Amino acid sequence: MDTATKFDAIASAPHPVFGYKSFSLGDFSFERDEYFAHIKWTTVKGKPMSHTMDIGNFLRALMRDVGWGFFYGWVNFDSVFGTTNHYSTVDVFAGTYNKNFKDANADLLQNFPSEQVRVTFVDMLEDWTNEGFDPYAAPQETGTPYGRKNGSNLPAVRRVRQLADRCVGLKGDLAMRTDENGYPVNRAFADVPQDAPELHPEPGFEDQVHAFNLFAYLSRSDVIWNPSFTSVVKHSYMCPTTEEHILPVVHGNDRVEWFFQMSDEISWECSDKTTAEPRARVIMKAGDMAAMPADCRHQGFSPKRSMLLVWENGSPQVVYDIQEGRAPVNPVSF
Repeated sequence: MDTATKFDAIASAPHPVFGYKSFSLGDFSFERDEYFAHIKWTTVKGKPMSHTMDIGNFLRALMRDVGWGFFYGWVNFDSVFGTTNHYSTVDVFAGTYNKNFKDANADLLQNFPSEQVRVTFVDMLEDWTNEGFDPYAAPQETGTPYGRKNGSNLPAVRRVRQLADRCVGLKGDLAMRTDENGYPVNRAFADVPQDAPELHPEPGFEDQVHAFNLFAYLSRSDVIWNPSFTSVVKHSYMCPTTEEHILPVVHGNDRVEWFFQMSDEISWECSDKTTAEPRARVIMKAGDMAAMPADCRHQGFSPKRSMLLVWENGSPQVVYDIQEGRAPVNPVSF
């Protein structure tokens, strides 16, 4: 794709009653009312189809798709609609990986330049998110997504993922979270110690020896289900995050992900990536580790705000090695 190509979202005038714009992307269209998002498409055989989602669920999923840059692999908003990242282009699909839609020839998949999808989804997210609602926040920590058009919440939906170049807290790198820079300790982590480790590097190594309190750093997270980089070694990314309620998407892997449960508990529903047939239910408690293989989809449920460390292999080549059989879909064979 020509990286100089510029795209604009195709949007209607605001609805005369609800106040929201409608958006078009290829043969897909998107509308919202007070309670629901409505996704419409025309199949390859010319049949009009539609799908409805709760607007809160839709916005939370849309926020992750935008904020994660379409992430690694598939971002399923639910069992019908989602996207697949090909790293310069993005598939937008409806029903493609749903047996009932597929059997009825009611599905559609279209591929677009990544930037075209991004600008459409960003404009939709900004127009459809009302004042007081934060789609990155836990349900108990934000307002309602429902109702007619009422302002916006651009600071929330324009958050940028916090990505360290080497390690959080290093000189010139991502800063530690503090009260002073707008990150108070979250209500769920009031008992987490905030002390810092002592460092005693030899003279001349002060900028090369580093450590920080990861529990304290995570206790100040203002978002949920939004992994960021705290340390980076080549393509090895440590991506801890705090989780509460339900992961707003069903993530379909294109590479292996490792999970280390640092506190509390998360239950994972794991299914076949293509067919969505159930494969496992994984209950992770503090100290547990698990790996999500490259051929599964998964969704997490965290009854209490918890800390999860996700290890990502960010290699741009590994997904193609897996697709072409040069690398396994499982991290380990017993």
